[in-house]
Amino acid sequence: MKLTTFVIPAKAGIHNTMSSESKNGFERGRARLRAEQPRRSCGKLHWVPAFAGMTAAWFCAISVTSLSSVEAQAVYPSRPVKVIVPITAGGAPDIAGRLIGEQLSEVLGQPFVVENRPGSNGNIGMEIVAKSQPDGYTLALAADSMIVVNPHVYAKLPFDPLKDLVPVASIASNQFVISINPKVPAKTLPEFVAFAKAANPPLSYGSGGNGSQHQLAMEHLKQLAGINLLHVPYKGAAPAVTATISGETAVLFSGSASSPHFKSGALRPLAVSGGRPFKLFPELPRVADFYPGFDVTIWVGLFAPAATPQPVIDKLAGAARQIMEKPGFADKMNVSGSLEPLMLSREEFGKLILNDYERYGRIVKEVGVKLD
Repeated sequence: MKLTTFVIPAKAGIHNTMSSESKNGFERGRARLRAEQPRRSCGKLHWVPAFAGMTAAWFCAISVTSLSSVEAQAVYPSRPVKVIVPITAGGAPDIAGRLIGEQLSEVLGQPFVVENRPGSNGNIGMEIVAKSQPDGYTLALAADSMIVVNPHVYAKLPFDPLKDLVPVASIASNQFVISINPKVPAKTLPEFVAFAKAANPPLSYGSGGNGSQHQLAMEHLKQLAGINLLHVPYKGAAPAVTATISGETAVLFSGSASSPHFKSGALRPLAVSGGRPFKLFPELPRVADFYPGFDVTIWVGLFAPAATPQPVIDKLAGAARQIMEKPGFADKMNVSGSLEPLMLSREEFGKLILNDYERYGRIVKEVGVKLD
């Protein structure tokens, strides 16, 4: 129920400028108003005196606002929630977004509608979320590159991912696989590195574009292995994969969506990029087995605008955790997009974000990648 209190504060010093008769009339009027004015405190069945003063009025306004906010959060969500996916349909964030959105709809009782807003390596969609109303009704299902890589790669961003967004929940993780054209005479990563060191002119590698994680992963490997490779950027991972299959480039890091090409023999996988073995390819070694410290683990997470009320964040995070713990959910992620649920506490997720932000900052600086 909305309660309204009318407060009529007296101006400072007005009482002292009155005549004796006016003072008496003023006091009688004020006494009558006090007697007649119902008393109510904010949101309770009491009343505030009509001449309580501005401090009480401000307190009342704040309390009523807080009460309304708490009531709104208690029934959240009361209408459909928009989940912005900042890439085209079919990528890891899109797959994870649709899976988690469907489940959130069931758990929280309102539709969670995925909306793809691609462009500028995810910056367009992320800006929409960062600048939206912080009420929990516009969220982002974002890949790590949009939070921890883009701020270092782009000279100017219209928002700050670490300040204008708040992590809600980690959702899923994935890894890259380094693979080569089968005509390259190498069966293992060490054999490929030896071949690349001897190659003149240098071998070329494909990536999903300047500043992409594919590029940063390969540049990091180049530094650790001491090899020289020529970068050929493409407009997305798919054309980069096609170029390596055709022999236009010799090697690339790509996502697990390339799995059919590994099985067909069109690409030869050598190693996985993460810090731990990849369940999808248990037979493949890690790059870190040969070059300690190498770790490119891709993750996706749910984010909200900064200043989103904590009870809303808590409700979303609890629902996401409940969903990921469901039997069969991991299998759905694996079948749909070769993803693995990433169940971290919000503190652990926050540390992961900061660590990756600092790590990619160093790599970008060393590589010298900058985009306008």
